[in-house]
Amino acid sequence: MRIDNFIQSLLPHEDKFFVFFEKSVHNIQQATKLLQEIACATPEARVALVDKMNELEHVGDSITHEIFSALNSTFITPIDREDIHVLTSALDDIMDYMDGSANRFVLYKIDKCPEEMIRLINILDHSVNELEKGIVLLKDLKHHDPIYHVLRQVHSYENEADTVFETAIAKLFDEEPNPILIIKLKEIYVGLETATDKCEDVANVLETILIKHA
Repeated sequence: MRIDNFIQSLLPHEDKFFVFFEKSVHNIQQATKLLQEIACATPEARVALVDKMNELEHVGDSITHEIFSALNSTFITPIDREDIHVLTSALDDIMDYMDGSANRFVLYKIDKCPEEMIRLINILDHSVNELEKGIVLLKDLKHHDPIYHVLRQVHSYENEADTVFETAIAKLFDEEPNPILIIKLKEIYVGLETATDKCEDVANVLETILIKHA
């Protein structure tokens, strides 16, 4: 253990940030499950589901605000202040892109969700589930291996999402005759793929924290 980490371990600090992180990722987990419902729902049923998604996005914003407020009022933090800020922002980004994608299903009046889009949402759900495991393990940085396993899984899902995204866009251009629908679906695809990228951003922050506490 580095000397600065050792000194920090002897000082009192606030562990409430770990609770906040868990609340944030649990909220995102609910959102991915809801996004799966939205993708498979009828256009009429989607309106109420998207309203629920907007509520989850507001919950996420509130958690983010709580973390930043606590950061400004806490002298000793369990991990670096910068890492808390970056991790919080990355988690908030995942929620924002999912909320934006959900809203477009209604705004663009999407009738049927393509199979590749459902696959992309499922990959996003798997990635968020892995992040939840990593966030829970963050409280005890002595056990690196389980967290590194989580990080490898998230990176793997991000690569899989890239492949599905590229295949989906190519298929869209080849097979969809309606140019307006191509534009609408492509925007949703981009939002979902970006959400998986943001999951990898969270994984990268977790890796940075592990390296600092090695």
